[in-house]
Amino acid sequence: MGKANSRLHDACSQLLGWGLLLASLMLLADLLDPGLFDPQHKNFIFLIGALGTWRYGNAIAHYLRGMYFLHWRFPAMRRAVERMGSAALPSQLYMVVTSFRIPAPTTFKVYQSVFQEIQRLPVPCTVIASIVEKGDEDLIKQIMRREVRERPDIKLVIVRARGTGKRDGLAHAFRALSRRMPDNDAVVGVVDGDTMLLPGCVANAVKFFAYLPSVGGITTNEFCQVEGGKLIREWHALRFAQRHINMCSMALSRRVLTMTGRLSFFRASVMIEPDFIKDVEADFLQHWRLGRFQFLTGDDKSSWLSLMRAGWDTFYVPDSNTLTVEHPPDSSFLRATRQLMFRWYGNSLRQNFRATRLLGLRQLGLFTLYVLYDQRVSMWTSLLGLTASLAAALLFGVQFLLVYLFWVLLTRSMVSLLLLFAGHPVDPLYPLVLYYNQIVGSLMKVYALFHMDQQSWTRQKTTLERSPQGFDLALNRWSSKTMLASSGALFFGAVAILLTLSQP
Repeated sequence: MGKANSRLHDACSQLLGWGLLLASLMLLADLLDPGLFDPQHKNFIFLIGALGTWRYGNAIAHYLRGMYFLHWRFPAMRRAVERMGSAALPSQLYMVVTSFRIPAPTTFKVYQSVFQEIQRLPVPCTVIASIVEKGDEDLIKQIMRREVRERPDIKLVIVRARGTGKRDGLAHAFRALSRRMPDNDAVVGVVDGDTMLLPGCVANAVKFFAYLPSVGGITTNEFCQVEGGKLIREWHALRFAQRHINMCSMALSRRVLTMTGRLSFFRASVMIEPDFIKDVEADFLQHWRLGRFQFLTGDDKSSWLSLMRAGWDTFYVPDSNTLTVEHPPDSSFLRATRQLMFRWYGNSLRQNFRATRLLGLRQLGLFTLYVLYDQRVSMWTSLLGLTASLAAALLFGVQFLLVYLFWVLLTRSMVSLLLLFAGHPVDPLYPLVLYYNQIVGSLMKVYALFHMDQQSWTRQKTTLERSPQGFDLALNRWSSKTMLASSGALFFGAVAILLTLSQP
């Protein structure tokens, strides 16, 4: 009865939410001047514009590519893999799990899911647990005794890291892996300490290495369980739904742009290479203005770049599912999302500039190279509509702002409903969260663009210790602020020119 009441309450909340969105759209539509939508009207060019067409064209291209891969291309590949039978399985499987400052209940669920998954797979497996605390070691051994039955070919290796960060923990585990001298066709799964593997997750992913010999790394689909209020839960759920579509789009070119640290699989022959281990352990960026600085976070970007530089393809398996336990870094929605976006977007930008410089067209391909360059531009174009509409409302009349609000609500509602075809649930909060991500996310990208040396790990509460001291450090800080202010001035200048050209 309780579950039935809960489902009824959720259904009523959904209907009320979508009803309010529809009512808001109708109200805004009633307030608009129809003359502004006349294609012959000069303001039509201002409202639609080449930049708007370009931005929505990119989104449509990703969506269509993602839907084609998800509903046509990948199912055909899955059928071909299953026809291979046991020949698609690797001779050995290794699971590297990193645990650092993870609550004990979450650690229990994660390792329980790992042992349950490998128990289902008829392949010898070794779990390499990279931990810091002695209590985690005792807990993991207890879970193994409970879950593993009549499988002497399943082993556990404990690696004690120093607690200096995830990168060090991964490097220690990878070296432990190399000492075991895995077979050439062995596969390694790398699991984050807050990620539970859902049934069939491992088998669905590892079989693709035999089917796709050019692929060196495979990443997986994520769902989330968030410890927080409804708004932060829906924000995370929307992010994973968008991620799913983008991953499918990039998998069509076998150029997935990140080997997510939640759960990714690699060929063991790749992971035991000293260059790969070095890339993950001590990655760095040589910046023209900020000098050389180490990467604190973003190990998933480092592993991706290492694979691409070695000539491997990367792939995404949408039916290999995980459930991530998300612990927001702050109780405030605004502070938590800003911290997370600054970390994510900072990692993406640092990878972006290195990838285009080191790899180029030959290794990335035309579409992937275009996507990377577009990431640098989209942070500005996403802010253009709001900035221009506010300025136009002050100069020419409030109708311009009303049109913009109507357009935002209409398009974000349509985009939210399209996410249903990706297999993720959709909430009436999604249109508002989408717009929040566009504006606040773009602002965080712009800030991160000029502060690439500023990094923090939200869960571990650690920050990067930067080597420059005294004058050098002060110069870096002031040059970052100066370039940020200058770029903002140029952006507003461009908006002013656009408004002048579009003046009635």
